Amino acid sequence: MAKVIAIANQKGGVGKTTTAINLAASLAVLEYKTLLVDSDPQANSTTGNGFDLKNIQVSLYDCMVNDVPTSQVILETDTPNLFLLPSHLDLVGAEIELIHHPSREHVMRKALLEQRNEFDFIIIDCSPSLGLITVNALTAADSVVIPVQCEYFALEGLGKLLNTIKIVQTKINTELRIEGILMTMYDGRLRLSNQVVEEIKNHFAELVFNTIVHRNTKLGEAPSFGMPALLYDTESTGAVNYLNLAKEILQKNNMTKIKNSDKIFETDKHVADQ
Repeated sequence: MAKVIAIANQKGGVGKTTTAINLAASLAVLEYKTLLVDSDPQANSTTGNGFDLKNIQVSLYDCMVNDVPTSQVILETDTPNLFLLPSHLDLVGAEIELIHHPSREHVMRKALLEQRNEFDFIIIDCSPSLGLITVNALTAADSVVIPVQCEYFALEGLGKLLNTIKIVQTKINTELRIEGILMTMYDGRLRLSNQVVEEIKNHFAELVFNTIVHRNTKLGEAPSFGMPALLYDTESTGAVNYLNLAKEILQKNNMTKIKNSDKIFETDKHVADQ
């Protein structure tokens, strides 16, 4: 039975899609069969894995609105063990078309049900909003990873997201848990980055991942080549960060045992780029 993890934050520019693409790729490289679900109409997780939107004939939109089976939509990527349920701009209209659906919050959960026995992990890239599609993703998920940028406004909007998660937990998906808060775009040379990390850890303690994602040009370059950082530059700081995040999640879920001595704590490296 697959563990379903939503990557969510209604604040844009925090590394949400970067996290979805590279976490999914890292789990796949670690030999866990992984499905990346692109639930963002911008479809960046789709293009970031090398697919041209002009060639996408069916997408998540068709699964949610037209009841097309996900098995007819899923694509195989160039990363071994990684598969993609693509998105399309059409998904923008899904919220309006589903508004009168009797179980509108459960449509994505139902669509993904047949895949839960086919994969080890299902990673859902959410859109930067708290609309119906994001609520669908949270309803379909077992847990949620919240990327937070290491900047002054890091806590801005986080309260709204946590409140939405609490509502979903209370009224729709009682099993939903917070997998963790992931600090992104960290620059160890800046005092501000370190202050933000400390503030987030003081506020949320054990909810914060040990892994921190550094500001890294390779992470920004990789999508333009249609591949995750692990395929673009295996030894880049960003690739190592996300591989370590995948291992941390596996350990947290008792799916593997990793010695502390084998963990890579990037906060100690103070490397902004590689």
